[in-house]
Amino acid sequence: MMKPRKMGKLITEIQEGNQLSVTESIEDKDILLYLGLTNDANPLFIQHDYTNQTEYEKPLVPVIMLIGIMTSTISKHLPGPGSNVVNVSVNCVNPVYHYETITFEFEVIRVDLMKEVVTISVEAKNMEGERVIDASFIVEPPRLIPQIEEALH
Repeated sequence: MMKPRKMGKLITEIQEGNQLSVTESIEDKDILLYLGLTNDANPLFIQHDYTNQTEYEKPLVPVIMLIGIMTSTISKHLPGPGSNVVNVSVNCVNPVYHYETITFEFEVIRVDLMKEVVTISVEAKNMEGERVIDASFIVEPPRLIPQIEEALH
């Protein structure tokens, strides 16, 4: 017998104004895993001697890795398991460096029952309180098979 899986919030359970805060510390192991998985050899992400010669002065965290942290939070918590991100818009306000701790503030800013999607805004700040990312995600919350949904109501 199959074990029932946890289901995220259905669109009818989500309200504009729902919020979530997540804090993540970016460690070398995380960056090395990302670079290994993607085969990204950009020296801006890992080489101190290279970045010393740039305006950044030290290695950056790849933006796509930060997007991954945000989509993972959406998949785990808001709306949760079964969610599908269908559109992403990200504005990198300030760079994120290795070893920084970033706080991501999520807020549901729109629930579109007709299209069955929610829009979630994310503002990320470093420990100095500087904004580093403004993002917007359009997400399809989990959907039940119609027969199961009818049985629940």
